Amino acid sequence: MQHSPEFLKLVESVRPRIRELTLDQAREHLKSNPDAVLVDVREDSEWNDGHAAEAVHLGKGILERDIEKAIPDPATEIILYCGGGYRSALAAEVAQHMGYKNVFSLIGGYKAMVAADWPMLR
Repeated sequence: MQHSPEFLKLVESVRPRIRELTLDQAREHLKSNPDAVLVDVREDSEWNDGHAAEAVHLGKGILERDIEKAIPDPATEIILYCGGGYRSALAAEVAQHMGYKNVFSLIGGYKAMVAADWPMLR
């Protein structure tokens, strides 16, 4: 997908304020912390087309509204992913602003997960 220049500028502006994980790091975090939550922030249609087997769905459009109900403890480790790692970066910043202290964005997102044979549900 071709992203607009202003969208890319916005994403790049938040990157210094968030933490990102590679696929290998995300696997290790999920393996070593059974309480960590993998969150898919893509749109409903994207989620319905396929998603990581262990993920919960909180689309970026409703994240602010629903995250406190879905993940009440702000100390919970949260790994966010989207299609390619852009929207999840923006969502990570939002979650941090809402008081979540252990938030990460997955570099490469769903596309990288599929390419790496991450277990998926369709």
